[in-house]
Amino acid sequence: MTEGVSRSILELLAAGRLSATGAMTNRPHWPRLAGELAAFLGRADLGLHLNLTCGAPLSAMPTVAPFGTLPKLGKLALLALRSGAARAEIAGEISRQLDAFEQHFGRAPDFVDGHQHAHVLPGIRRALLDALTVRYPAGSVYLRDPSDSVAAIRARGIAIGKALTVAGLATGLHRAAARRGIPTNRGFSGFSPFDPQRDFAADLEAFLIQPGPSHLVMCHPGHVDDELVALDPVVATRPLEHAALMALAPPGLRIGRFSSSGQP
Repeated sequence: MTEGVSRSILELLAAGRLSATGAMTNRPHWPRLAGELAAFLGRADLGLHLNLTCGAPLSAMPTVAPFGTLPKLGKLALLALRSGAARAEIAGEISRQLDAFEQHFGRAPDFVDGHQHAHVLPGIRRALLDALTVRYPAGSVYLRDPSDSVAAIRARGIAIGKALTVAGLATGLHRAAARRGIPTNRGFSGFSPFDPQRDFAADLEAFLIQPGPSHLVMCHPGHVDDELVALDPVVATRPLEHAALMALAPPGLRIGRFSSSGQP
């Protein structure tokens, strides 16, 4: 997203505190920092963080981004649902962002997820599933499923409304992916109110309540820079997440890679 966010992620990868990260390949930092991220190939899952709501697309999208800036999530959702032209442009941008990943890595991503979970939205998920099916052998690239059971979400007690909303939007994603031979995680947490007064270390412990069999925990670390302040509403909590992740040592648990888990 920005230089500061990227530096934080690279530091956490080097410390073994992250098992995966997704790259926003339409951001201007990608070509320069891709080489630094590539140093972690084989040590962490490195994927595409499909970005349809932040900054500029890689090529013109006259319906979705008529002024050269990607829309906010709500507008994107409406366009993807109502406009065939928008869906065609989104499919093209998905391919371009995958191309940009492969161009600098010389390989497919380990996984794909979406900025603001946009990859689960109607009109977008099918285009993404189509792209993954056509481009990659079955089982070689996994897809992030940001849903979990209502019971697990309530037991964790953090950002319950947000987690339930995204889980509802993601309904059917696992089944649709499985029909195409695309693996997904089973179990997901990490939704946050982004309140700097909260103890993120304690929240991390709560995110591990009732974990799924192949559980992913989302996080948003970063070093704050001017670009981040101008670009994204999540600012004050990013250094707190970085510090908590650096200190993370969950008793009896290991931070592992999904691609090495053997999960279907």
